[in-house]
Amino acid sequence: MAAATTLKYLTVPAIGKHTATVLFVHGLGDTGHGWKPVADMFKADPALAHVKWILPHSPTRTVKANMGIEMPSWFDIYSFGFDTDEDEMGMLQSARMISGLISAEVDGGIDPRRIVLGGFSQGGAMSLLTGLTGERKLAGVAVLSGWLPLRNKFKAMASQHAASIPVFWGHGAADPLVKYQFCKDSADFLTQTLGMPLAPTGECKGLSYNIYEGMGHTTTQKELDDLREWIKKAIPGEEAQS
Repeated sequence: MAAATTLKYLTVPAIGKHTATVLFVHGLGDTGHGWKPVADMFKADPALAHVKWILPHSPTRTVKANMGIEMPSWFDIYSFGFDTDEDEMGMLQSARMISGLISAEVDGGIDPRRIVLGGFSQGGAMSLLTGLTGERKLAGVAVLSGWLPLRNKFKAMASQHAASIPVFWGHGAADPLVKYQFCKDSADFLTQTLGMPLAPTGECKGLSYNIYEGMGHTTTQKELDDLREWIKKAIPGEEAQS
């Protein structure tokens, strides 16, 4: 077992006074650089000028489901059908490293309730694991094309405030990799097993569940626009809070 190391990451600073942070976790084979254009687009919105972005780079490891090729990955994937055992050790290692980045923000003066943790695909799974089992109550967790990991153990691992953390969930109805049924099962777990309420339309409370017709294992401008509006509600600027 490799010792948990400090993650390398890319920082996109706030344009204005830094009062909130989004930590966004990339998917398999990617790096934090892959999501910098999104961070740049979001920070250009005056309502998000107070937000700093942290885009971590995962360690490199062999991925069994990809012929054992070494690539950036938060944990090993044994089968892209997601019907096998999961790399619990790798997941927990990465969760500790991501939690370390959150701790550094808190040590720097940012309230955990002003931190959003999100990710795409494998990064979405890590965001759920880290955000809903951690000791700190975050402003929210965003999952794009992801799934709930370690489902057989997740209820016991979940923090006492997990059900009250707002979650934005976006998924493509035509996703060929993380299929819609897997997304639905994960969302049902949050609402039925963890007791997370479904969010009223347009509100950042409970599970905001968004399915995009025709979208595969990717993102679209519509999904990003929806996510941006949700982030504005999760970590509003001072003028929006007054």
